[in-house]
Amino acid sequence: MPETSAAPRGPRTSYFAVSRAPRYSVLIALPLLIGYQALAVMLERPGTPELRNGADVLLQSLFVAAAGSRGPLIFITCVVLLGAGLVARDLRKSGDPLRGSVFVRMMLEAVGLALVFGLVIGVATSQLLGSLHSLSIVAPGASHAVGADRVVAGGQGSGAGATGLAAMSWPVRLMMALGAGLYEELFFRVLLVGGIAAGCRILLGFGRGLSGIIAVVVGALVFSAFHYIGPYGDAFTVQSFVFRALSGVAFSGLYLLRGFGITAWTHALYDAFLLLG
Repeated sequence: MPETSAAPRGPRTSYFAVSRAPRYSVLIALPLLIGYQALAVMLERPGTPELRNGADVLLQSLFVAAAGSRGPLIFITCVVLLGAGLVARDLRKSGDPLRGSVFVRMMLEAVGLALVFGLVIGVATSQLLGSLHSLSIVAPGASHAVGADRVVAGGQGSGAGATGLAAMSWPVRLMMALGAGLYEELFFRVLLVGGIAAGCRILLGFGRGLSGIIAVVVGALVFSAFHYIGPYGDAFTVQSFVFRALSGVAFSGLYLLRGFGITAWTHALYDAFLLLG
């Protein structure tokens, strides 16, 4: 009896294709949501503003405007139901059971990418700023960039000034990292970058490559500028803007190539290494 070999893995069943699918990309982000919300509740203190990631507050603001104090609960419910719907639809469509090995490989990939991004973005920022210094564009003595996201008060969508990193407890720093990975990727990459790329393809007729490049650049600039908006925004420096813009380019490009789940965990781990190190 002739031996039968296993069927070759096609492009739709390869790790790089499967790990982008909602059944993996959404589910692997679930611990970020649970951890962030749990820490937010644990850190809540009566009479003090509720600590929240800025993108979280921005996403919740529409729900708060429409439903008042019930807005945050409705927002979380919508996020969970939408995620569950995407996973259920993808599972039915694929007919492929979940494999634990895919989640393990995704986490290992995210850890490796976070470490590489920390090195590459830092070096790229230093090299670019060095070139700007030589052109006398950067003012001497300007402060160094801090690769950390802000913590804002999310109760009514108002900001609460970010405290110095040294004064923050590790649970607050961890919450910042988890919130950045989840909500900043959801807002800036899924909605903004994904929306710009789709708009360039559908409305302007651009090819996928050009649409992606435009979306990455515009999304990165908006992501960096977001940190300086409002009365509690950071003081603008060329160094910090360049650092965050390069971070935005890296995460936007990664999202288009590897999907939401890996990008969210890469961002969360990247921030965790910076904030908890």
